[in-house]
Amino acid sequence: MRYIIIGAGAIGGTVGGRLAQAGHEVVLVARGAHRAALTEGGLRLRVPQGESTHRLPVVDGPDALGPLRTDDVLFLAVKTQDTEAALRVWGPAPVEGGGTAAERLPVVCAQNGVESPRLALRRFRHVYGVCVWLPATHVEPGVVSAAGTPLSGILHLGRYPHGTDDTARGVAADLEKAHFEAPVVADVSRWQYAKLLSNLGNALEAVSGPVGDPEAEALYASVRAEGEAVLRAAGIAWVSAEEQQALRGDKVTLVPLDGVPRAGGSSWQSLRRGAGTIEADHLNGEIVLLGRLHGVPTPLNELLQGLANQFARERRAPGSLPLPELTRLADQRSAGAVAFVQES
Repeated sequence: MRYIIIGAGAIGGTVGGRLAQAGHEVVLVARGAHRAALTEGGLRLRVPQGESTHRLPVVDGPDALGPLRTDDVLFLAVKTQDTEAALRVWGPAPVEGGGTAAERLPVVCAQNGVESPRLALRRFRHVYGVCVWLPATHVEPGVVSAAGTPLSGILHLGRYPHGTDDTARGVAADLEKAHFEAPVVADVSRWQYAKLLSNLGNALEAVSGPVGDPEAEALYASVRAEGEAVLRAAGIAWVSAEEQQALRGDKVTLVPLDGVPRAGGSSWQSLRRGAGTIEADHLNGEIVLLGRLHGVPTPLNELLQGLANQFARERRAPGSLPLPELTRLADQRSAGAVAFVQES
């Protein structure tokens, strides 16, 4: 199979680089300064085993490839807010022998949140979801890093909305030869919703810094409790922390990498790069949406969604809102929500 990595940033670049290391054919899709650096100097991948450079084909869209091959796998790794634009471009791409990518090729959604597979299923017949457990950093244009060892990450994979098939098993086998564990599961959404709950802290980290001290941990616990209440109200199952830990164990242990400063999660990195957008609408915003649909108040997730979007629009530095100020705003929102419920 040839892997077309649509969005060769932290996640896509790491997966693409690791697959290339394992001898698989890889095409990178990127734009702007990152695309220029990849074209000129190759993909530089920094991992605990050392740094490697991979000279891979780099394109900005399907036209540069001509008709796609029947053995192509579209590996979607853009941020969720960019999913629709990517699907719109790649779905109509012609495939050798007739038909389009949307009709004939698998699209593997390796992204945070739960929205991208739903969007993909509107256009593509063969959609696969991935629960991404892969600590990675877009260091600078042309350079990505993944500090996990002995594995770079764990990528639960399954057909969306449910089930497994030979394509899922084939992709998983390739990933497992490339420093990943890739369990094939029939209930990939259950893993994605568990990851969604953990990602509710991304916006907190992005606006006020790492979740580590007791005050931040307490705020995140309240944010997550809202998320769990919403999922229960919606009748949505998720994998327990105990089940996740039993599978992960110490398979992905982070180690310091030379030349790679400490970086935050994906939302923190979006603010650091001044991307102008952030994925909060599809993380905290997913909880807000479900809360409104099922009558569950979600004031803290709504607060973080709004703050993260404001930071992205204004290109504010990550972590620049003091945690005591965020806590004060959260207390105000929570008190307002309680008063509204009592009045209702």
